[in-house]
Amino acid sequence: MDALKKLRLIDDRIIHALNTSLPTQSFRDKVNVSTECKRLYEEMQVSYDQRDQSIRHCIELVTDDVKKLRQKKLDAPDDVEILRSLRKEQTKLKLMQQEMSIEEVVKDRTLKVFYERCRDSYTPPAAPIVL
Repeated sequence: MDALKKLRLIDDRIIHALNTSLPTQSFRDKVNVSTECKRLYEEMQVSYDQRDQSIRHCIELVTDDVKKLRQKKLDAPDDVEILRSLRKEQTKLKLMQQEMSIEEVVKDRTLKVFYERCRDSYTPPAAPIVL
C-alpha cells in the first residue's frame, strides 16, 4: 500500500506538474508544449505500468497464500488458527482486487486533466476516448 501511494504521486500532483511544465499563452513561444506534454504522458505511462504490475503481482502472491490455506483448512477443518489466517488473507486479497478498481479511477481522473491541458498540443499514440 505504501509503494502504491508513492507510485501515485504523479497522479496526485498532475495539476501542479501541468502548471509548471506548460506555460500560459503569453509564454508559449519559449517552451515546446508538445514535447513537454509528451514527456509528461510517457512519465505517467511508466507509472501506470509499474503500479499495474505491482498490484497484479501482489494479487498473485495473496491468491497463492489463500489456496495454500484452503488446502490446510481441508486437511485440518477444526484448526481455528488456520481459519483466522485464511480469513485474513482473503480480506487482503479483496483489498488488492479493489486496488485495481481504484487504479482505474485514478488513471481516468489524471488522463482527463492531462487531455484538458494537452489536447491541442499532443495526441498520445492509441489515446483512449475521454469524455
